[in-house]
Amino acid sequence: MKKDDLKQNYNINRQIKAVEVRVVSEEGSTVMPLTKALALAEHRGEDLVEISPNTNPPVCKIIEFSKFLYQIKKRQKEIKAKQVKIEVKEIRFGPQTDEHDYTFKLKHAREFLEEGNKVKAYVFFKGRSIVFKEQGEVLLLRFANDLEEVGKVDSMPELLGKRMTMFISPKKSPTKKVQKTVEQPSITEEKKVTDKKQARQEKKGEYKMPTIEGEEF
Repeated sequence: MKKDDLKQNYNINRQIKAVEVRVVSEEGSTVMPLTKALALAEHRGEDLVEISPNTNPPVCKIIEFSKFLYQIKKRQKEIKAKQVKIEVKEIRFGPQTDEHDYTFKLKHAREFLEEGNKVKAYVFFKGRSIVFKEQGEVLLLRFANDLEEVGKVDSMPELLGKRMTMFISPKKSPTKKVQKTVEQPSITEEKKVTDKKQARQEKKGEYKMPTIEGEEF
């Protein structure tokens, strides 16, 4: 929604026609005459914005209108960002699909479902191959069964024209891949390990003090 279109959805200041309004704020809400609410908004150097015109009395808020529109747009963006975009991915079979092709398409369908997308699987009957419609139905039911862990069937195979179609939805919402990191030991931890090693060597009489070039012990 464009900013100008958003403006038209709200009445402000003298555009408000009610005799009295309910003014809401962080402190609560108060019903007062419209003239008093307008005077209060003017005193604060802000606008009186009608946010709920269909209540009795209408609900208004004292705020800079530009700031109010910005908050609305920001909230809309946050809601949109949280929404998961679901796409419908198509998987096409022939009535006599070989095993290699079936496995290949099964793998892709599984990936689509794990990403949170729907799968539209269909068998296309070309020419006289329509006589194999029962074979096509068996193929789609097998396909659904092989995807049972990640998908659920929305509709059973249905023949429309030359296509027998079935829809499968993901069982779980898509999960983000988490990159595992290996924690490196701190300097203090490394020193502790070294000290313990030296202590064991000294106990066995194996540890030798480091020598400096030119010095003899």
